[in-house]
Amino acid sequence: MAMTTNGALLKEKASALKANGLRGVTVSLHSLKPELYDQITGTKDMFSRVMGGIEEAERVGLGPVKINCVVTRSCNEGEILDFAKMAHDAGRTVRFIEYMPFDGTKFWDTAMVVPGSEIVGTISRIYPLEAIRSEHGSTSSNYRFKDGSSGAIGTITSMSKPFCGDCDRIRLKANGNLVPCLFSVAEYDLKHLLRGGATDEEIEESVRRAFWQKFEGVGSLMENKVEVRHVRPMYTIGG
Repeated sequence: MAMTTNGALLKEKASALKANGLRGVTVSLHSLKPELYDQITGTKDMFSRVMGGIEEAERVGLGPVKINCVVTRSCNEGEILDFAKMAHDAGRTVRFIEYMPFDGTKFWDTAMVVPGSEIVGTISRIYPLEAIRSEHGSTSSNYRFKDGSSGAIGTITSMSKPFCGDCDRIRLKANGNLVPCLFSVAEYDLKHLLRGGATDEEIEESVRRAFWQKFEGVGSLMENKVEVRHVRPMYTIGG
């Protein structure tokens, strides 16, 4: 069991989470500059609390901690090497995520996407990387440092190099709808079964039907200049 979190309460909760069975934690962290972090997240004076939470998670054994960073052109792209240094020196896994059209404000634009290949190239000039095999169904292309550091780098290339053929993800929203694909508007209602006395077998069959109706994929959005619509804000599906 692992959890993805913004880390705001992680310092206070890490020990209890570990004691109750949590084994790993991924923290969304889009800047290592306190002022920019607050600007991106719309918070105030939160950065030090999040960093303290990461350190506490490591102290109690929720590690190695993974960091998710969405890279945006002309925003935090200048921090790629800072995040790589964090991964290298602290033995953490940093996953760089291409900016996707799920911001809820329709601020997204293809010009703001920093491709995963550019991110890897930037890092490799200072910290040489080598690719490692990803697990089947993984959404991340993974790399290790050639000098033997225990840290790792990942890229999630939803825009420049989609991985639809390997994706086995499906999400359940708080309103009871299943979302088989982030890039599709299709959702499937499970709430009526969960609250209507359906058997486990009936619920399982409904989940299977939804999964097998997953969107066929988006292809290479950047290379083929596919028009991408704003589908839904990420916060409506929990992250």
